[in-house]
Amino acid sequence: MNHDPATTQRWAGADFDGMLETFIGAAHFGASPARRLEGFHWSADARAHGAMTVIDLACDGEWNLWATPDTPEWLTIHVPRTGISGMTLRQTTTTAKPGQMLLGQSHEADRFLVRGEFHRSQKLFLHWSQICQAFGQVFEAPLVEPLNLSPLVDGSSAAGHLIKNLVETIIGGMLGEAILLHSPIAMVNLNQALTHLLIRSVPHRYSQRLEQTAFMPAPRHVRRAIDFMHANIARPITISMIAQSANVSVRTLETGFRSFKDATPAGYLRTLRLQAARSDLLDRSNRQSVRDICLKWGFSHAGRFSALYRSAYGESPRESVRRKFSAGSSQSGIRRGSL
Repeated sequence: MNHDPATTQRWAGADFDGMLETFIGAAHFGASPARRLEGFHWSADARAHGAMTVIDLACDGEWNLWATPDTPEWLTIHVPRTGISGMTLRQTTTTAKPGQMLLGQSHEADRFLVRGEFHRSQKLFLHWSQICQAFGQVFEAPLVEPLNLSPLVDGSSAAGHLIKNLVETIIGGMLGEAILLHSPIAMVNLNQALTHLLIRSVPHRYSQRLEQTAFMPAPRHVRRAIDFMHANIARPITISMIAQSANVSVRTLETGFRSFKDATPAGYLRTLRLQAARSDLLDRSNRQSVRDICLKWGFSHAGRFSALYRSAYGESPRESVRRKFSAGSSQSGIRRGSL
């Protein structure tokens, strides 16, 4: 197998199971060969830091991988160098060749594809919470539905070229001499720049709203109401109290939120509380029970909270609790092997 002489791969093997155990299994992905592999070889390098993990993988065989219930919730960015990277989503397969990038949410994709007699690609795994955070900062609202990012980014377009350069800067800075790992501030800034660029530049479910908000900023009374919600999110506030804080009537408040936030004030407050509850549920240092977290954020009925939570995030609160420890273990496994 021919490798780029400028790249030093720190692990190598001659069997698919060995590759699976070293990398894929640590992240709790399932994987299988696309067809019988003969003379299979692979080599790889990897690093993990905070919310980002990068892998440089070369192999001479085709295979598929898919998320399991224990797979962390990631945005996966595939940068093919030789061969093809692919993803099947709702029975539609998208492929990327060198010069392009493939984007996919780990739990939304049906499977990811590795294709080519000889394949080499670099991958950036970005924890989905970072995308949700950037979305909230851009839209001033929590992300409660699938983002549906366009899966293919062409490096020949202006936005695609910028995103590709930034992704390659992160991957190159974390691998090799790992220069970026010695600069936590640079890592934070690059993470924020990438997530905001993806939200603003890659087409997705809310792109039209982004275009509208660029010319239609929310009026002052809506911004005041949102500030009041954030400041009193754990208190039993009413819509009348929120309207009073903004110095408008309830009807005016309702109209403003429907026009500029595409939600009712009550719905907006509920999603903020769901987001706060999810943050607690995914916090490994938080030992509160699901019921205590439910009550803390104003949900008096556990069953109703569970139904709302599943509708927003695609899993139950208890599944989030179980997965946060699995995610921590998988990240630690990668770190043990990669640092």
